[in-house]
Amino acid sequence: MSDGNFNRSLLPHTPYHSGLQAGKAMARMQAIETFKCYLATLHPDFTEEERKEQTEIFKKMLSARL
Repeated sequence: MSDGNFNRSLLPHTPYHSGLQAGKAMARMQAIETFKCYLATLHPDFTEEERKEQTEIFKKMLSARL
């Protein structure tokens, strides 16, 4: 009997698995948008290029955790 700890990547592609992936994608998009707002508030003097650079760094960090 399973204790509930299982690797979700081993699940078959079912509506549950698809929903899990969709939820992660939505959460990732919201996190990136929230980071952009936070960055604009914290550093209003950043140029667009600096904001893009910081956002890319955040995306890489986020991808490493998801």
